[in-house]
Amino acid sequence: MHSTASDGALSPTELVALCAERGLSHMALTDHDTMDGVSEAAAAAREAGIELMPGCEISTRWRGIGIHVVALMPDGATGPLAEGLVRQRQARIERAEVIAERLEKVGLNDALAKARAQAGSERPLGRPDFARALVADGVVKDFADAFKRYLGSGKKGDVKAQWPEIGEAVGWIVDAGGVAVVAHPLRYALTRRKRGQLLDTFVEAGGQAVELVNGQQNADTTRDLARQLVERGLYASLGSDFHFPGSHAAPGSMSVVPRTGAPPIWQHPRLRLLTS
Repeated sequence: MHSTASDGALSPTELVALCAERGLSHMALTDHDTMDGVSEAAAAAREAGIELMPGCEISTRWRGIGIHVVALMPDGATGPLAEGLVRQRQARIERAEVIAERLEKVGLNDALAKARAQAGSERPLGRPDFARALVADGVVKDFADAFKRYLGSGKKGDVKAQWPEIGEAVGWIVDAGGVAVVAHPLRYALTRRKRGQLLDTFVEAGGQAVELVNGQQNADTTRDLARQLVERGLYASLGSDFHFPGSHAAPGSMSVVPRTGAPPIWQHPRLRLLTS
């Protein structure tokens, strides 16, 4: 799940409150390329009686394709991961400046300031902030239209930052005592063969788990993905990928998990907190 520390709509405290309202006992905060919201979320979670798994969602590259890797960090960000997140922050800042320049050419004047106003904080800006700015300025009709016309894959505002290769990011996570998880593998428009190659690269780098279920997805495709996990001895993760109220992905909501031989991620020895 995501908070205002990255591109979520709720503060870490508000997010924890929503999770408590929905009856969750465990949750993970995995903001994009930052763990800045974890301290606030942890305090709120203690008060609400919820077990919080600290984490983040790291932007990486594999064969030129953007791949996200969730870092589940029971002991927080240390060493190479902490240093890597500093570099990720700078890459996001530089990327936002390029996005702003490109969107000004299609009619969003003073794009950087308008996206900053939508963000409401000094965190690095993401494409959703620019999408909301495009809507507020009347350049597009709604959030989806902003991505369809300007910010989606291959569009003018889809700027490729200099993210690390997936193996490097996995190394940061493992060296810091965390568990590396391929995020939403069914969203990358890969063939089954290429998805298998991605998972092989991930395993070779020390990756341990894959999001078997992420929000709502096709049952047959999920079962096929489960087979790929079992073949490689990977743990299975699941989550809502919640960003904002009113979306299809409420905290704790996701498609049914199929019967599979892939062990659930909470059985991983590094994630004892999840079984406490």
